[in-house]
Amino acid sequence: MNQHFLTFKWPKPFSIEFWACLGIAIAVLVRIVHLDTREFWYDEVLSVLLSSGQKIAFVKPPDVPVPLADYTQLLSIPAENSLDDTLKTVADLLRGIVGGEPHPPLFYLSQHLWLRWFGNGVAAVRSLNALFGIGAIAAAYGFGRRLLGHRPGLLFAALLGLNPFYLNHSLNVRMYAPLVFWGLLSAWALLEIIGCTAPETEKTPRRFQWGWHLVLIGSVCAGCMTFYLFAYWVLALAALCLYLDRRQWWQHGIRLGAGVLLTAPWMWWGIPQQLRNADFGRFDAPPGWWAATVRHAQDVAVCLGSQLVLGDWTTSVPLGATVAAGIAAIAVVGVALVQLWQWERGDRRRFGVILLLSVFILFVGLSADAIGGKFTLGFGWGRSTIYMLPGFLLLFALWLERLGPRWRSAIATVILAVYLLLSVGDYAARSRRSFQQIADLTVTGTDATTAIALNSRAWGHVMRLAYYIPPSESVLLLARDAADLPEALARAIEADPSRFDRVLWLDSAAPVWSPPSTPEQNAQIAATLSRHYGLQTRQTVTGTMEMDNFTLSLYD
Repeated sequence: MNQHFLTFKWPKPFSIEFWACLGIAIAVLVRIVHLDTREFWYDEVLSVLLSSGQKIAFVKPPDVPVPLADYTQLLSIPAENSLDDTLKTVADLLRGIVGGEPHPPLFYLSQHLWLRWFGNGVAAVRSLNALFGIGAIAAAYGFGRRLLGHRPGLLFAALLGLNPFYLNHSLNVRMYAPLVFWGLLSAWALLEIIGCTAPETEKTPRRFQWGWHLVLIGSVCAGCMTFYLFAYWVLALAALCLYLDRRQWWQHGIRLGAGVLLTAPWMWWGIPQQLRNADFGRFDAPPGWWAATVRHAQDVAVCLGSQLVLGDWTTSVPLGATVAAGIAAIAVVGVALVQLWQWERGDRRRFGVILLLSVFILFVGLSADAIGGKFTLGFGWGRSTIYMLPGFLLLFALWLERLGPRWRSAIATVILAVYLLLSVGDYAARSRRSFQQIADLTVTGTDATTAIALNSRAWGHVMRLAYYIPPSESVLLLARDAADLPEALARAIEADPSRFDRVLWLDSAAPVWSPPSTPEQNAQIAATLSRHYGLQTRQTVTGTMEMDNFTLSLYD
């Protein structure tokens, strides 16, 4: 890194640089303010469970009521009295990953350290990813400035910072925020090594080159150890080496290869075990050529619609709205590509770089899905391909820069404003506190025993109950699949009707591991409870996803 990266000139008021700097500042502030605005969602509490090193101790709830506090302790680092205990915890963490988790261990190991230092509070746990998100914004400016110049570099950083999709994942305890950071850092390092710079940007002095070599190797290794599909990004970096510096391709190949080879211990020990326990069926494409083709096209639209337009809103709107947003995004990307192809006629190097980091990765992912008969591209509303988001935002930054002063400021300001409204509006208009509301109904402050009857055994439901209901409360959990809950609840109550002072019946709209309850099953449960208790209250709680939605019935 050179000293010019740290040089900053205050932009003129209401210039595009001013709005970009303001957008970056707001992006950082929003990440800090909203650290704990929402409760953990399903996958986040699984991340905490894995990071604590106690996932292997998780046992599906049996067919009898058990103390909920038994699960609460699994979300913290276990008691340790020696270095051997600490090493055992880390070993258990790795065993928990290879036992069924489909991702590499780096994210969980880093979260494990964070848990040790700061505890398992919502803000504390999410703060690590928020830092990665802020770091990605800085890396976006460094990379954008190196490739395009100061102004488009600022605009690129602002677009990434305010992008609603990346904001959501910066405040999400999963591996996607670090993935973008490692991708941008590796691409920036590669440009520094090759010496591909914007005309206004000075090249890095040779005495700093060795540092960028280490950054490239380290970031490639970190990306591969964070998410397996980061391999698509590494492939794009390899293509970038051939495109920009074909004469020294073997030297660049050694650096990229070194980053990949550093993952060899995990490839030898961890991946074979993960493959034996993997569930590849969830990525299967529908049968038939036409159905598969339609699904692949839909995945492209969902991926780009979520990443470039809607962000986490896509979990609350109809699928058709996300597809429509994706089609609109594809149209804008197409216009930008055509115009830039014409405008960059004199020197298309930077256009080629952007093409490789965006459209090329999309094409590789789509081709791999089509050949393998899978549909990973649109999985999780596009989060599995989040590493290509910077490439498309960089495309927009260059396109806006080449529009000229008449249109540049107006269109850039509108895009940043729309991103800001979508991002802030997401957290203002869509709350997620279903389990906090459940906890409010459960907490009595007395020694009364509450039984919770839940039609789901999924760990995301069980562990969120365990996280938000204080372990000091006397709470027994009966969690069964919807088909088994009526009989299990009747058996538990009939065995000792005086055992429970209250019963809180939670009917999940999406039990995840089993079908939802039928009206007949709910009628059986209501009849059983009515024979021994009186209905005190019934309400519906909702969140940002269907799996957050419950009907709560409190019997006393």
